[in-house]
Amino acid sequence: MSANAQVHDRVLLTGISGFLGGHLALALLKAGYSVRGSLRNIGKAEAVRDTLRRAGTDISRLEFVELDLMSDKGWDKAMDGVRYLQHTASPFVIDLPEDKMELIRPAVEGTERALNAALKASVERIVLTSSMAAIAYGHDKSRTRPFTEADWTNLNGRGVNAYIESKTLAEQRAWEIMREAGRENDLATINPSAILGPLLDEDPGTSALMVKRLLDGSVPALPRMPFVIVDVRDIAEAHLKAMTAPNAGGRRFPMGERSMLMGEVAEIVRKTAPNRKVPRLPMPDWAVRVYALFDRDVRGILNELGVLKSLDSRSAVALLGRPLIAADRAIADTTTALIERRIV
Repeated sequence: MSANAQVHDRVLLTGISGFLGGHLALALLKAGYSVRGSLRNIGKAEAVRDTLRRAGTDISRLEFVELDLMSDKGWDKAMDGVRYLQHTASPFVIDLPEDKMELIRPAVEGTERALNAALKASVERIVLTSSMAAIAYGHDKSRTRPFTEADWTNLNGRGVNAYIESKTLAEQRAWEIMREAGRENDLATINPSAILGPLLDEDPGTSALMVKRLLDGSVPALPRMPFVIVDVRDIAEAHLKAMTAPNAGGRRFPMGERSMLMGEVAEIVRKTAPNRKVPRLPMPDWAVRVYALFDRDVRGILNELGVLKSLDSRSAVALLGRPLIAADRAIADTTTALIERRIV
């Protein structure tokens, strides 16, 4: 048991069935905490139990509660006896909706419900999963210096889509709620880039979709699409450490290990799975722009073509007490998991 975890330390973990949620549940249970996981559909509870059991952890301190980001029902009861809140639940999509409020409302209102219920229950510290999306967008494309915890996405800038707006507004609302309560130092946010790494079950979710598409042939050529990669195990551990580290309160933790274009990601996938037909040909920007005439989601990322951003992850490295796991390893482990679990 962790030196920080006491026998009765209970953590409410929203979004436990997600990619990050599962890894964070593992980290919390292994550190000795009791975990109350929230599910929008309680019928998924047994599948989550099985996943965590197969991952090799003791699930005797695991329980579940049904919560919906868009409903007030059950939040007060869910907070009963909870010392810490880990709020990872938030909408994450690949296909952007026509109405941006379909993303923004659940993100912002879910954050409001979770944080207000936690404050009402006098929860000791809240760790919120935010995103690089709340930090590094809407800025001048010529910027080369890394984005830091002091940076915020410019919602009036070019290329800000509904997902980016939802993550930015949700995090801004979180800090506003904590400031109004006089408890700003009891919130920490983790702001990861694209999260990859080993899968815990047969559901690739959205995080591994990029690698899946490179493996299954649905990406015929490689646009100059930029990514900043970080390993899910680092993100889970950062959430765990931020929950109790004295100097983590009131801080934001940008996390990204390496910036690369899709062609570089494909090269690592190809080396990991040499028997798979991973695309090699680059897709010129003009072809992406033509394709974007017929695809709203592609139109939303045209402004980012070839723009390599980087995050200043030094605060997260200090929090973890070690370097971040290499992005190459995160990509390779995602590739291996997709193949071993016969997802591709």
